[in-house]
Amino acid sequence: MIYNNHILLTYNNIYRAVDKCGRMIPVPYNSIVCAAAAGGAREPLFRNPSASASASVYLLQFNCNRRRINTNNRRNNNNNFMDSNNNMRTESYLRHVDSRKLMPNGAGHIPHLKAVILGEALASEEDDLVLPSKEFSDQANVHSPEQYMEMYKRSIEDPDGFWSEIASQFYWKQKWGEKVCDENFDVRDGKIKIEWFKGGITNVCYNCLDRNIEAGLGDKVALYWEGNEPGLDGSLTYSQLLNQVCQVANYLKDIGVKKGDAVIVYLPMINELPITMLACARIGAVHSVVFAGFSAESLAQRITDCKPKAVITCNAVRRGTKPILLKDIVDAAINDSAKDGVSVDVCLVYDNPVALKREDTKWTQGRDIWWQDVIPKYPSTCPVEWVDAEDPLFLLYTSGSTGKPKGVLHTTGGYMVYTATTFKYAFDYKPSDIYWCTADCGWITGHSYVTYGPLLNGATVLVYEGAPNYPDAGRCWDIVDKYKVSIFYTAPTLVRSLMRDGEAVRYLYALMFTVYLCEIDLRINAFGFWIRYVTRYSRKSLRVLGSVGEPINPSAWRWFYNVVGDSRCPISDTWWQTETGGFMITPLPGAWAQKPGSATFPFFGIQPVIVDEKGVEIDGECSGYLCIKKSWPGAFRTLYGDHERYETTYFKPFAGYYFSGDGCRRDKDGYHWLTGRVDDVINVSGHRIGTAEVESALVSHPQCAEAAVVGVEHEVKGQGIYAFVTLVDSVPYSEDLRKDLILTVRKQIGAFAAPDKIHWAPGLPKTRSGKIMRRILRKIAARQLDELGDTSTLADPNVVKQLIELSDS
Repeated sequence: MIYNNHILLTYNNIYRAVDKCGRMIPVPYNSIVCAAAAGGAREPLFRNPSASASASVYLLQFNCNRRRINTNNRRNNNNNFMDSNNNMRTESYLRHVDSRKLMPNGAGHIPHLKAVILGEALASEEDDLVLPSKEFSDQANVHSPEQYMEMYKRSIEDPDGFWSEIASQFYWKQKWGEKVCDENFDVRDGKIKIEWFKGGITNVCYNCLDRNIEAGLGDKVALYWEGNEPGLDGSLTYSQLLNQVCQVANYLKDIGVKKGDAVIVYLPMINELPITMLACARIGAVHSVVFAGFSAESLAQRITDCKPKAVITCNAVRRGTKPILLKDIVDAAINDSAKDGVSVDVCLVYDNPVALKREDTKWTQGRDIWWQDVIPKYPSTCPVEWVDAEDPLFLLYTSGSTGKPKGVLHTTGGYMVYTATTFKYAFDYKPSDIYWCTADCGWITGHSYVTYGPLLNGATVLVYEGAPNYPDAGRCWDIVDKYKVSIFYTAPTLVRSLMRDGEAVRYLYALMFTVYLCEIDLRINAFGFWIRYVTRYSRKSLRVLGSVGEPINPSAWRWFYNVVGDSRCPISDTWWQTETGGFMITPLPGAWAQKPGSATFPFFGIQPVIVDEKGVEIDGECSGYLCIKKSWPGAFRTLYGDHERYETTYFKPFAGYYFSGDGCRRDKDGYHWLTGRVDDVINVSGHRIGTAEVESALVSHPQCAEAAVVGVEHEVKGQGIYAFVTLVDSVPYSEDLRKDLILTVRKQIGAFAAPDKIHWAPGLPKTRSGKIMRRILRKIAARQLDELGDTSTLADPNVVKQLIELSDS
């Protein structure tokens, strides 16, 4: 009932409220939930506030006439929905997937599904499935489950024909040979080999730029750039972008960079970053972009491993209010790599006067050179270096469980075809779209879905330099409105952070909710309690949302959909990896019903399987290890300089399959739910961090004798880093030492790898053979003390008790 514009919710004398996660909680008698109703006149929400326990479920109107249709509503004789005032609601509000469909790879049959139309209701915990609107589906690139199944079936049964047709849409100087794919995917049959379009001659830069210009897109904006400070912005058309790419390419050739040579790129998110990547691709050089948040030691490791002909960086950058002196980090890294016998002769430095004055930049004469002093002098045309489809395109280092970064090597042809295709279908791309991915090009997402995938489709891409919450938590939505962004692709970490920032507002600006009166309880699912930072912006341009980097928890999914997307934008919840090159499991926005938190079904050509510990495939509803059967065009070909490690890490754990390192659950409807890493890699804010890397950094501290690191659930970052630290004899625990250990990790790896918790440990639980029992440490970190299991096999079972006592102190 409504009293003095306040909502008083009661059912059978039990009052209920909702916490910030949407969970029902009892509240004292006569408590109230305050709300300023968003949109429209304030009406009583309960048609029958005195409903008894035997009452039927009522259809309730709320929030600008959005409706939640429940199939338990009573019907009239014409089988139409009736509300409590006998007003008719027709079945047109519901869409059904009526037929049973055989899903890929043992997923079983999809039962009769009932789902609510996207845009007609708010997703809630009771929504098993959410479908796109008919209008969206009708215009989608893949508009139905039937079309998806037809395309998917062909991609599995005739992969050569399927991918040949798609590859033919790009420019090839010479077509590939008889075999589209030549592979050995089983270590038992010899050396692992993956080749796609072998013998085909092409160039990715040409296909990104020249091909689109020749198709009439020369005057279309290719890149919008938004600076850290509001008001700093710029744009480049496809023709302008090509001119600048050619200038950088000519410079690289002039300093001796040639086909197959490596170039390290340590730049922030400015246009010069994708420009440099494309310039390398144009001349056949292999770029290795390093996230400009890695420490000097991490950068030095990568320089030592790939031995670049040049390093390209920026003197400094501001992220929010914080200046980051990138050139200082590069100087230290070059000095460190020189000690290992790898020298860098050229360091090209972009001058960013907003962050640091040129005269304040440290300088090494004879090696360092300013970008602005040389690049504009070079010609704006550059001939293309045509390369084989299996020639390398880029190296990207990712964390490994051994502590040594892995140089993931992607080649040209297959990666080009796969990233372009996944971008087109997973985001339902249209030529009129303005696309923004918040990822940094230092990660695979920035390679595949900031640079190559979008530009291969002739898309307009937004590049943002700054922090998503600077100068306030509304910056993202200000940018969305400014550029009329229609596709917004981000990480669950950012979604959770924006949720948290929005909830800091002290008053209720808009409350969107659904109300259910049922035979058991009254349930309210409320999202966007304090969402001023979102709702003060229009966001009407948004059409598709996307999630990347880690599984998105259902509550964040619902907030993203209900608040950011106004309950009308499908969410492409994508699962993939640095190693896969592109999306592997993802919704196609116009085709399938979505379940909040599920990545849904495999992309074309992908055969995911779930296996048990013995490597036996499990059919139907199950949980286990996620593997991939057969290769796909975007797959990485090796680990740079270490093919044995490539085979050992990815193909030997389960012979005949690619092992992802992730756990997965498949539900009764065939939907895939990623459950996180099963190896010693932690996913922090979408960044994969090897536990061994963090442990090595901690142990390098003179007062740390031993360290063990595990991942724990984190409200914002998905996973946090929990470090158990044993100190050298007689060194006391202290707050200063804790801070110093964290600082050590920040310096050696980067701020993103800093432990969230240091747990002082007199000892670590080990087997008699000396192996640390990380399973027990994970349980202690998660406070799951009743699930420790058998500790009798430990060399010193008493250690567990001591760790628990210290965690309580």
